[in-house]
Amino acid sequence: MTDTKKYGFTTTILHSDRQKPIEHGSLHKPIHTSVAFGYRDARQLAEVFQGKQPGYRYGRQGNPTVSALEEKVTKMEQGLATICFSTGMAAIGSIAQALLRKGDHVVSSSFLFGNTNSLWQTVAGQGVDVTMVDATDVKNVAAAITPATRIVFVETIANPRTQIADLKRIGQLCRDRGIVYVVDNTMTSPYLFRPRMVGASLVVNALTKFIGGHGIALGGSITDTGLYDWTRFPNIYDNYKRYVPAQWGMAQIRAKSLRDFGAALGPEAAHHIAVGAETLALRLDRECTNALAIAQMLEADDRVAAVHYPGLASHPQHKLASELFSGYGSLFSFELKEGIDCFDYLNRLKLGIPASNLGDTRTLVIPVAHTIFYEMGSERRASMGIAEALIRVSVGIEDTSDLVEDFRQALEG
Repeated sequence: MTDTKKYGFTTTILHSDRQKPIEHGSLHKPIHTSVAFGYRDARQLAEVFQGKQPGYRYGRQGNPTVSALEEKVTKMEQGLATICFSTGMAAIGSIAQALLRKGDHVVSSSFLFGNTNSLWQTVAGQGVDVTMVDATDVKNVAAAITPATRIVFVETIANPRTQIADLKRIGQLCRDRGIVYVVDNTMTSPYLFRPRMVGASLVVNALTKFIGGHGIALGGSITDTGLYDWTRFPNIYDNYKRYVPAQWGMAQIRAKSLRDFGAALGPEAAHHIAVGAETLALRLDRECTNALAIAQMLEADDRVAAVHYPGLASHPQHKLASELFSGYGSLFSFELKEGIDCFDYLNRLKLGIPASNLGDTRTLVIPVAHTIFYEMGSERRASMGIAEALIRVSVGIEDTSDLVEDFRQALEG
């Protein structure tokens, strides 16, 4: 396969590895488990370390199997380059580790995955000022920006209450101000949405979730879209300015986060994720269909107090989601009417599995306030719109009618 023709999303992923020669005609990139890479010429080894020619130095900084996955993700996001990490949180943490310094300022959406919220609290304790705002309106982001603002961070669809950031207008704001715009694309994935289209500088994906898709491997990634002018960023060390400016950001992130911080993705996990990625479009099409069907059924039942899903016309950002995304995602949350115990409801499900992951082929359910957001406390949960009995659902690829009936029959108790 040559790269002279523009292929569709799935075709491109399926044949990505074959863009370069693979040993023995293998259809998949082999798993390279070696952590060290030898050279016949010591001068070549030195030039690889100095960045004068391509090659591998040490498994913590790069690996052929991981590189193949990085190229696959770059193609998905239509970006310039990608770096993979051991987890999605390692990817987000690496942005802070590599790009921020004491006295810098970050503006972040207040509607965040619980661990990301916790990470920003840690970063704030290390001398970086962090302001949390309602990012569904660009005006709140603009009001929070200061001369020290280096990064604006948002999720596409917030986990678990599904608020949607004012993505396009925030992108324009960051472009005008010269601020790095980081968009966590995990909940939509590059199949439903490409943050490059709204001016994102860096795109984060928790590869564990939809891209890997089978709940068998942890991983995360950062993709540089090529849209940000790194000559405008004050925190690039002189050592990385020997590259062309478009590479400054990723060169610094790779060195500071993989070489120094050690947040590297292993080759076995990279292989699992790369294989899982081949069916991303097929899985998400089914999952989005399933999610909408269940959400519509629950919304119509008078025993349900609220359903939070961008595919419903009642969702506050339904129109925005319709404009931005090619699908509404497979995650939703809902609240039962007072007097219906959420634990009893979950225990009556036959197909929904109580578990903390999302983006799996199986439908997973979890009582949010009592588990993944428990440490946050009731006051912070309330500020994020998370009810104490909120149930999060990550919808899988089961048959639609089976899932709808399962969530309906659990209401009967």
